[in-house]
Amino acid sequence: MRILAIETSCDETAVAVLENKTNVLVNLVASQIDVHKKFGGVVPEVAARHHFENMKYLLSETFDKVNPESLDYVAVTYGPGLVGALLVGVSAAKGISLSLDIPIVGVNHLHGHISSIYLAYPNLKPPFVVLLASGGHTEIVLVKEKSFMVLGKTLDDAAGEAFDKVARILGLGYPGGPEIDRIARNGDPNYHQFPRPKINDKDYDFSFSGLKTAVLYFLRKNPGARVEDVAASFQRSVVDVLVKKVFRAARDSGVRKIIVVGGVSANSMLRKEMSEKALELGYEVFFPPVKYATDNALMIARAAFDLVEKGKIADLSLNAVPYLGWEDVL
Repeated sequence: MRILAIETSCDETAVAVLENKTNVLVNLVASQIDVHKKFGGVVPEVAARHHFENMKYLLSETFDKVNPESLDYVAVTYGPGLVGALLVGVSAAKGISLSLDIPIVGVNHLHGHISSIYLAYPNLKPPFVVLLASGGHTEIVLVKEKSFMVLGKTLDDAAGEAFDKVARILGLGYPGGPEIDRIARNGDPNYHQFPRPKINDKDYDFSFSGLKTAVLYFLRKNPGARVEDVAASFQRSVVDVLVKKVFRAARDSGVRKIIVVGGVSANSMLRKEMSEKALELGYEVFFPPVKYATDNALMIARAAFDLVEKGKIADLSLNAVPYLGWEDVL
């Protein structure tokens, strides 16, 4: 079975073809980082226009490598995400579905991120606890063989959003996550004790908005502070919260396997701290390869295989749902 997948939920235009869950035939991503860098963040209308331009080139390159007639399904992210960006992908998928007379599969972007782990660990089986941390989402999800249960989520900013905002405050580039990760390696993570919001609360929810504000106020009072030290201290705070919350959720759920996915899973300190904590406590922790941590279409294709097996096929009435929750995968 071959599935063509399209991902356009934010600022990466991605097309992939996956065969039998593990054989990668095509994996293309057109980044818009340089386009949005001058704005310090993603501009939705600009993102949608670039998706439209990029899509024709990525599909053309894909069909040069894979015979369109060999495709069995076309999958597409239909939410959550930026509505204009999502509509470009959904429209392209509908056109392919019509022209090739193949079924269309609507994929939840969050389900795609969880499925990214199977690209590296195809034999991994639930149950496991997932920390999904990205620019738009920070959630802890308990995954069992036939169910997903959201245990906690951010009450305001996502972790990746906090990285982007703090990077902007520090005068660093976009996207902020990789920039802070890079510069923090030359800083002192113990330079300043920023707040660890909700770290000792009994729930599994997050809140990062106040942490961003704390960085802003600290810099106003300490304009001579080294950017490297502030970045490292901020990163330390975020990582401490993420690690403590997800291990608490795993312990309380009686699950010994933890999966970390989403763009923030590429953070080097988070990977180090999660791995060391797992070794200390006797847990297993799994990360996707960094190339699959950020938005890509392969993860959408892999999620689509599971949906096809469950008979969850969409039709041409599929529409973009920018605030899509977990309804279609719970």
